[in-house]
Amino acid sequence: MKAIEANQAASVNDTCTDCGSFVDIGAVIAAEDTELTLEFSGDGADAKAQHLCDLAVKRFANVTGQIDSTEVGVRLRITFDVAAEKMIFQLEQGL
Repeated sequence: MKAIEANQAASVNDTCTDCGSFVDIGAVIAAEDTELTLEFSGDGADAKAQHLCDLAVKRFANVTGQIDSTEVGVRLRITFDVAAEKMIFQLEQGL
């Protein structure tokens, strides 16, 4: 934590005065981490992938999804507009 504190800008105030803790949000969410890749196999793999893709597209604007066949099933690649949307989607879907 001391390294994070030492490297953050002086204008950043990320200390919680109520609980006494702090965090550098950049240590939790990388701005460029916008792509979620999931692998599905077995019966209904295509349907599961399509369902999650549809949920993401419906939930957030500017989301794209791509489903590709693999040797063992399908790969779903969802690209979000911003990293926070990816994290929110993962939390909402229990991924």
